[in-house]
Amino acid sequence: MANTTLVNAPATISKRRLSLPAWLVLICIVAFTALLVAGAVIWKNAPPVPEVVRSPQQESIFTKAEIQAGQETYLARGGQHMGSIWGHGSYLAPDWSADVLHRWGLATAGVLYDDDPNFSQADLEALPAPEKASLQAKVSENFKINRYDPKTQELILTNAQREGLKKVFADYQEFISKGVPIYSIPHSWLTDPTQIHNITAFFAWTAWAAAANRPNAPFSYTANWPHDDLIGNQAPGQFIIWSIVSVIVLIGGIGIFLFIYLKTEEPDEIQAVPARPTVRIPTPSQKITSLFFGVAMTLFLVQILMGMFTAHYAVEAEGFYGIPLSKFLPYSASRTWHLQLAIFWIATCWLAAGLYFAPRFGGFEPKKQALGNVILLIALTIVVVGSMIGTWEAICGVLDVKQSFFWGHQGYEYIELGRFWQLLLIAAMTFWLWLMYRAFKPALKKEKNPTGLSHFFLYSAVTIPLFYSVGLAYTNHTHLSVAEYWRWWVIHLWVEGFFEVFATVVIAYLCSELGFLKKSSALRATYLTTILYLGSGVIGTLHHLYFSGTPSFIAATGAVFSALEVVPLSLIGFEVLKSLKLSQEAEGFYRWPLRFFIATCFWNLIGAGVFGFLINPPIVLYYSQGLNTTPIHAHSALFGVYGCLAIALMLFALREFVPEDAWNEKLLRFAFWTINGGLLGMLVFGLIPNGFYQLVQSINHGTWYARSVEVISSPWMRWTVWLRVPGDIVFAIGALIMFIFTIQAIATIFRFPVKTTRPASPAGES
Repeated sequence: MANTTLVNAPATISKRRLSLPAWLVLICIVAFTALLVAGAVIWKNAPPVPEVVRSPQQESIFTKAEIQAGQETYLARGGQHMGSIWGHGSYLAPDWSADVLHRWGLATAGVLYDDDPNFSQADLEALPAPEKASLQAKVSENFKINRYDPKTQELILTNAQREGLKKVFADYQEFISKGVPIYSIPHSWLTDPTQIHNITAFFAWTAWAAAANRPNAPFSYTANWPHDDLIGNQAPGQFIIWSIVSVIVLIGGIGIFLFIYLKTEEPDEIQAVPARPTVRIPTPSQKITSLFFGVAMTLFLVQILMGMFTAHYAVEAEGFYGIPLSKFLPYSASRTWHLQLAIFWIATCWLAAGLYFAPRFGGFEPKKQALGNVILLIALTIVVVGSMIGTWEAICGVLDVKQSFFWGHQGYEYIELGRFWQLLLIAAMTFWLWLMYRAFKPALKKEKNPTGLSHFFLYSAVTIPLFYSVGLAYTNHTHLSVAEYWRWWVIHLWVEGFFEVFATVVIAYLCSELGFLKKSSALRATYLTTILYLGSGVIGTLHHLYFSGTPSFIAATGAVFSALEVVPLSLIGFEVLKSLKLSQEAEGFYRWPLRFFIATCFWNLIGAGVFGFLINPPIVLYYSQGLNTTPIHAHSALFGVYGCLAIALMLFALREFVPEDAWNEKLLRFAFWTINGGLLGMLVFGLIPNGFYQLVQSINHGTWYARSVEVISSPWMRWTVWLRVPGDIVFAIGALIMFIFTIQAIATIFRFPVKTTRPASPAGES
C-alpha cells in the first residue's frame, strides 16, 4: 500500500545530478511502462476460456457462452460481496473457486475409489494412510494434467472428473436455490435453474484454472492457489524464494534509506508562527465547501451502521438482534454499502479540501464559484444516492442481469457502482478539477516555474479524475484476470497512489503557507516523498495479482516492489516526532488537525506498513488470501490512513473559519481518542485473532476448510466477532461526536458575513 509521509522530510539536491522533478518524471515513465507491459503479458497468458468443456465421449458439459453468462450473473447479483473468486471478495460465503474445486475433487475421488461420487471428507480421512495417499495422487493426476487444446479451444475432462462435476452441478442447484443461512446466502439469491447452471459453470471454470498446470509450468494458472492437498495444490517453491528476497529487499532498503536520511538531514527549518492566527472570513464558495464536510460526516455515520450490520451477519446470519434484516438488507447489500460509503465520504472530504484550498492558495474567488460548488455537491449526492439504490436493486433482483452492470452493481469490490453512476462520478470529478483550476490560476501565473509547488498541486489534482477513469477499461464480459488487473489500477493507484499524492501536496502547501516550513523545503520534501512511493507503488500494484491467473513473474515482481513500498514508511517514526514539534508550534490553534495528521502517520506505519507487509510476501499470501487477515490491513489502512487524513484536511479548513469560542476542544479530544482507541480495540480483540485463527486452518487443512461452515461458525470465530463489539461501539461514539462537532462548526460558519474580496494570506494574519 502507498503511504502518506509528512511534508518536512529532508532532501538534498546535487547540482551535478538530475533534479527531483526530472527523477519523478523518469521514474513514472519506467514504472508505468513496466506496469503496462505486465498487463499485456497478463492478457496474453490469462487462463483460456474453452469454447466447450467435453467428456471423453464428446458429451458437452458446459460452454464458453454459459461461463460468460455465469460471470455476468454472479457480478450482477452482488459479485465479490457474495463470497469470493480466486480469493477476491467477501469472507462470509465460500470462496467459490476453492469450494467447487474441493467438492469436485471429493466427488472425483469417490468415482475413482468405488465408482460413487457421494464421497465426503470424512470418508477420505477414514482411509488408511497409504490408501489415502494413493487416492490423492490419482485425483491430483486427474486435475493437474492440462487437457485444454488451444487449436480446437476445447477442454476434455476425464471420465472421473465428468462424473464428479455432475455431482457438483447437482449439489449447487440445491445449495444456491435454497440458500445457506450460515453463509448469509438468501433463499432468493438465485432461483432460475439456468442461471444457477451458468453460475456454477463459471465457478467450475475458475476451479479448473486453479488446478490445471499452466503449459510448461509445474503449477496451475493461479500458482496452485487455493491450497488443497487433495488436488495437489501446494505452494510453489519459488514463492518461498521470492518471499525471502522481499524480506532482504525490505531490510536492505530501510537500511540504505535510513543512512541517506541521517546523512543528509538538514537543520530544523520550522518557522515561527503566531499562536493565535486571526479567524478568516470565508468566501461564498468556501462557505458552500463546508457543507461537503457535513455530508461526508453523515455518510461516515451511515457507513459505520452498515459495518455493524455486516459484522453481525457473522453471528446471526439472517437478522440483527432478532430483526429479520436480511429480508430488507441482505448481507451483500450491507457490505456493498459499507465499502462504497467508505470511498464516498473520504473522497468527499478530499475533494472539499481542494475546493477550499484552491481560492485560499490562489488568493482569488472566481465569479459564481459558489454556484459551481453547489452544482458539484448536488451531482455527488445524486451519485451516492443513485448508486446505493442501484446496487441494492441489483442484489435483490429488481434489476435483471443485463441492466445491472449499467444501472446497478458492477460486482467488483470498491468499484461496485453501476457504469452510469461511475461515468457521472468521473464527470463530477472533472468539473471539480475545473473549479479548482479557475480559483487557483493566479497562483500558477505568479509562480511561473512549471515544477513549483503550485504547479505540482495542479498536476496532482489532474490525476484524480484521470486514474479513476481507468475503471472504464473493463466490462462484465472482460476476462476475469484482465478485469482484476484494471480494477487494482483504480484501487491501488487512484486511492493509495495519486489521491495520496494530492493530499501530500495539499499538506505541504498548507504548511508552507502557514509558515511551518519554507516553500523550498516543502517542495523538495513533496518531490522526495512522491518519488519514494510512486517508485515502488506503481509496480507494487502487481502484488494484488499473485493468484489472478497471472504468469509467475508477476509474483516475483510484485513481491519485491511491494516490499519496497514499506521502505518510505520507515520515515514515519522520524516524521511523527517532527509533527509533534509542529503541533507545539501551533499550540491551541492547529493542534487537532495536526494530531489527526499524526494519527494518519501512525496508522500508515501500522496498517499500511506492518499489516500490509504481513500479507504481501507470496508464501504468506498463499495461505492468507481470501481470509479475515485482509480486513486487518483494510480497516487499519483505509480508515486509519485515509479516514484520519480526510478528517485532518477537514479540520484544517474548518479551523480557519470557526471562532475560538465555537471551536470545542473537548469534543475534538474525545472524538480523537475514541475513534483511534475504538479502531485499535476492533483490531486487537476482533479482527486479529479472527484472521489468524483462519490462517492456521488454511495452513493445516486448506483454503476450502478455512472458509467452510465448520470454521466460519466455530465458537472461536463467533466469540471474536462479539469481542470486537466494544471497540466498534467506542469507535461509533467517537464518529458521532465528530459529526456533532462538524455540524456545530458549519452552523457557526454560516453566521459569518460573506467575504467577496481576495482571501487573506496567512502572512497577513496576526
